[in-house]
Amino acid sequence: MAQPEPSPASEIDTAFVQKQFGSEFRFEPKYPVLKSDFDGDGIEDIAIVARAKNPMVDEAEHKYRVLDPYYGFYGTGDPRITTSFGSDDPEAKGLVVCIIHGSGAEAWRATDAKAKFVIVNLPFKQVAVKRIQIKKKLVNAIYAEVSSTIQDSSVIFFDGKKYKYQPMGSELQ
Repeated sequence: MAQPEPSPASEIDTAFVQKQFGSEFRFEPKYPVLKSDFDGDGIEDIAIVARAKNPMVDEAEHKYRVLDPYYGFYGTGDPRITTSFGSDDPEAKGLVVCIIHGSGAEAWRATDAKAKFVIVNLPFKQVAVKRIQIKKKLVNAIYAEVSSTIQDSSVIFFDGKKYKYQPMGSELQ
């Protein structure tokens, strides 16, 4: 009798995140795992919220790139500097978004990913995938709701080379 396919939730855990990004990372099950085509190549990618003690440590060994599009939008995007800023909110301390761009038929499950990124300092309480228009093109972006009380929101999207931050404003209510 054939074994059933594992459910998507059971595929992603701390062991998976550490295999892809290193021992400094821990999967954060409180947030949804986001699956979409973030780089526009037609192959499914994945974004995982995790906690990282020091995201820069395993960057070379696990072949990922640490980016800070939030502080980059405001002028200082060098993660070697901005990872030391820390968060005022203890709940948000160490939260990162780990992104794997898939390759081939296995997509993000492939042994050799097309590219991997760790996004640091992105303020959020909730994340989701939304389609937004950048210039004249619709792209899949990671939508971040900053706070349930203030209702500020933002997105990060892939521009072909790296992830960029764009504030989306506040609700008008």
